Amino acid sequence: MEIKNPVFIKSSADYKECPEANVPEYAFIGRSNVGKSSLINMISGRKALAKTSGTPGKTQLLNTFLMDDIWYLTDLPGFGYAKVSKSLRGGFEKMIYDYLENRSNLVNVFLLIDARHTPQQIDLKFMEWLGNKQIPFAIIFTKLDKLSSSAFQKNLLVYKKELLKTWEELPLIFTSSATSKIGKLEILGYIDSLNVELKDQFKPM
Repeated sequence: MEIKNPVFIKSSADYKECPEANVPEYAFIGRSNVGKSSLINMISGRKALAKTSGTPGKTQLLNTFLMDDIWYLTDLPGFGYAKVSKSLRGGFEKMIYDYLENRSNLVNVFLLIDARHTPQQIDLKFMEWLGNKQIPFAIIFTKLDKLSSSAFQKNLLVYKKELLKTWEELPLIFTSSATSKIGKLEILGYIDSLNVELKDQFKPM
């Protein structure tokens, strides 16, 4: 699948303000500065579809994009070390969790993790929450071009061992690099396969 017409629809401060839930929706989330906007631009084929910034915490709303009139991609605020006040960060978290629990057309959450890092408790706890809420998710390791293949395989093995302490089965794992476009076809292929499975559940736009 190659995206030909990605369009920004709107930014929302609450899931109730999001566009009509009439097509499958996929949410992208990760710690601040994980490369989320760059990944979204890479898979959409548009360099500036999602705004990138060197400042963590730039995304502060639920940003919805429509891909080829077929599915929504929602860019969620990053979590972790964003340079915002504690009260504002708490508001982000409520907005995110309310969205994840209540967005009726949400098909899958893609959790982005920096491939250079060992398992972080904030990511593990978020995955545990998704599991408890029975919200489907997959992991995307980003910035694969920033480390050697052997270093990544070592980090991946550590991550899998950590996950298997609490999960009977590992979630689906993708690897990506916005620079070299690694992972683009695999991620879009997975979304396409889910859209095919769900075609009878959504009316055409």
